[in-house]
Amino acid sequence: MEKPGTAKSESELRGDYSQAGRDYTVAQDWDAYSPEEHDRWRRLYERQSKLAELYAAPQFLDGLKRLDCSYGIPRFEYANMVLKEATGWQLVAVPGFIPDEIFFDHLAARRFPVTRWIREEHELDYLVEPDIFHDFFGHVPMLLDPSVADFLEAYGKAGRRAMEMGALDMLARIYWYTIEFGLIDSKKGLKAFGAGIVSSAGETVYSVTDPDVLRLPFDPERIMKTAYRIDDFQTNYFVLDSMEQLLQRLVELDFGPIYETWRDSDPIPAGTLLEGEAAWRGKLAEKAS
Repeated sequence: MEKPGTAKSESELRGDYSQAGRDYTVAQDWDAYSPEEHDRWRRLYERQSKLAELYAAPQFLDGLKRLDCSYGIPRFEYANMVLKEATGWQLVAVPGFIPDEIFFDHLAARRFPVTRWIREEHELDYLVEPDIFHDFFGHVPMLLDPSVADFLEAYGKAGRRAMEMGALDMLARIYWYTIEFGLIDSKKGLKAFGAGIVSSAGETVYSVTDPDVLRLPFDPERIMKTAYRIDDFQTNYFVLDSMEQLLQRLVELDFGPIYETWRDSDPIPAGTLLEGEAAWRGKLAEKAS
């Protein structure tokens, strides 16, 4: 199996794709992880879990607790027992980035692809490609939330239509501004649940405390028209009122006409407040001293 072509990274993809199946899955090979790699996981976990306690959504914290993965790189087989009972999801190991159509097929079948390698020591603070820490720590806790679990299955099923209509970029923005960089209004103020935020020390704090960043109420059609950053902190975010809103608002939409109207248009630049729009003005999280 050859490495997939990707527009997600300008660098050569790492990961061993030689043993991958047609669905790009591989064995996790947990016994191959070195003591140094387990130690790296523990240090990343300790840092991010402390920040999560302050700034992450309750649903994320609940899922993280149930997974009990502070001891070292987790075994997917153990996590799958928890996931299967809770929401029917399963993890599959992959070498790294996989083709979009394969990714959609996995999600539609309630399988979440998780990269099996862990970042190097010099990459603790910044990583170009998602590794096992980003994928597992960032994403898997939210798979235990029923609303997110159902949304991701629906998202996977929507992928084929977006590809057929030439609107994949528009659908990808939904994933980016929710599953990767989503925020939620909670009784304790603004909280993060997106994997790209909760697996990043800097963005975890910035996303929910910075008073100058643009935050907008959750609006899937606006999201589909909005560009995003891949090389720095986001310059705008979208805020959910509840996790249930994530699936409800998408089910209400007819994606076809939206794709046809906007797929050939330039996206709205990230960080832009349009005329007539109102930014989200809820309670920010308090920055720890």
